[in-house]
Amino acid sequence: MKKGYNTFLQLLPKALQVLLNLSLVFLAISLSFLLLKEVFVFSHIFLDNETVNHQFYLERILIFFLYFEFIAMIVKYFKEEYHFPLRYFLYIGITAMVRLIIVEHDDAINTMFNSMVILILIIGYFIMNLTPRDRPESRWFFRKQ
Repeated sequence: MKKGYNTFLQLLPKALQVLLNLSLVFLAISLSFLLLKEVFVFSHIFLDNETVNHQFYLERILIFFLYFEFIAMIVKYFKEEYHFPLRYFLYIGITAMVRLIIVEHDDAINTMFNSMVILILIIGYFIMNLTPRDRPESRWFFRKQ
C-alpha cells in the first residue's frame, strides 16, 4: 500500500506537468491563429481606401503585441525548463494598461490611475533588474564612490 502511494506521489507531478505542457501548446497554437488574424486585419486596413480610425488601428497593434508577448512567454517557458520569467508578465501588464488608456481615455481620473499602474509596473521592472541574483552586472546602481 505504501509503495503504491509513493509511486502515485512520484507520478502525479509528472502527469500534471504533461497536462500543463499540452495545455500551453494548445494555447500557443490558438494565440498564433489570433496573431495571424490580426495580421489579416492590418492588411485589410491598409488596403481599404476609406478613412482610417487611428485609435482603432493603434488598439489593434497593441492587441497584436499582447498576442506576440504571450506566445514569446510560452516559448521562453519551454526554453527555460518550465519556468515563466517575471519580466514577461510585466511587459504584458504594461502593454495591456497602455491599450486600456488608449481605448478608454474619457475619464481623466481613471486615466491617471492607469498611468500610475504603468509607473508601478515600470518601477517593479527596474527593481527586479537591480537585484544581483543572476545579474551581477546590474550592481552598477550601487557602485562605491
